[in-house]
Amino acid sequence: MKNTPFTNKHIALGAKMAEFAGYNMPISYSGINDEHAAVRNSVGVFDVSHMGEFILKGDNALDLIQRVTSNDASKLTAGKAQYSCFPNKDGGIVDDLIVYCLEENKAYMLVVNASNIEKDWNWIQQFNDKDVEMHNISDKTALLAIQGPNATRILQTLTELDVMNLKYYTFTKGTFAGVDNVLISATGYTGAGGAEIYFEDKGDDADKIWDAIFEAGKKGDIKPIGLGARDTLRLEMGYCLYGNDIDDTTSPLEAGLGWITKFTKAFTNSSYFEKQKADGLTKKLVGFEMLDKGIARHDYEINDAEGNVIGKVTSGTQSPTLGKAIGMGYVDTKFATANSEIFINIRNTPIKAKVVKMPFV
Repeated sequence: MKNTPFTNKHIALGAKMAEFAGYNMPISYSGINDEHAAVRNSVGVFDVSHMGEFILKGDNALDLIQRVTSNDASKLTAGKAQYSCFPNKDGGIVDDLIVYCLEENKAYMLVVNASNIEKDWNWIQQFNDKDVEMHNISDKTALLAIQGPNATRILQTLTELDVMNLKYYTFTKGTFAGVDNVLISATGYTGAGGAEIYFEDKGDDADKIWDAIFEAGKKGDIKPIGLGARDTLRLEMGYCLYGNDIDDTTSPLEAGLGWITKFTKAFTNSSYFEKQKADGLTKKLVGFEMLDKGIARHDYEINDAEGNVIGKVTSGTQSPTLGKAIGMGYVDTKFATANSEIFINIRNTPIKAKVVKMPFV
């Protein structure tokens, strides 16, 4: 397993560690519910250094990004970011990602999922026929997500950059906690507000930044957060997780990602998705809450009242905020409207649930 620059910090804090995407990662520290509540109510720090980062540079960098991603990156100016995905040639998704515009029309950073770094790199490379300069900086980039209603206030004490007023999906770059060239982005995977900070892993910069954040956050009851709470937080917001809710077989339109699928330009397989939209979808990703006792898990069947299979669960958990079991899954379109009655097949027992609008909180 690979380690992140913060692995020793996690172990010293007594984190429960496990392998994730080839990395030795913290799953929990004080417990998922406690960590979840810390992020919703105050502030928590996630080590997400396992994520992948690519730099694309040159006169044709934007053209390449436009061809391989579904969103319209031409709308980006320096200091802005955009959620997008790589459509494949079979009607599915190679990966979802964030595109950061470092210099308009010239330089971009693509942030991809840890488990897909090599896959994504190879995917982009096959379309790079105009000598776009590409650099995989994943192994030397550290990434912390500081999330929660008190996050930016704490971060602001460590920099002269205007972190408090960063608009959603914008970023700034400069000195943070005495470390130069830190990128601070108003993004995250929790829906609780906050920022993500990227910096090159060199010397003792990782320790310096980690220690400074936790020292500054003492009065805000700051806590380290593991991947367990990261999953419950994102699910409450209805955010897709690659490998669960979206994958090589799911269309971005079926996944409710039509808002990042722009037909104002040509991109990989765009004609297929345009036809799919025109013809109408046969299945959709929905949120649901359990009405009877039981927790839905990935790949459980979803049935109608007669017991017919109408879909399958992609994610499910007990929501710490709501105190009830929630989930996401693909269902036949006629069952995708709010309040539709569905049944989750849990150990061959149909457990009643209903479709609800997302986010859950």
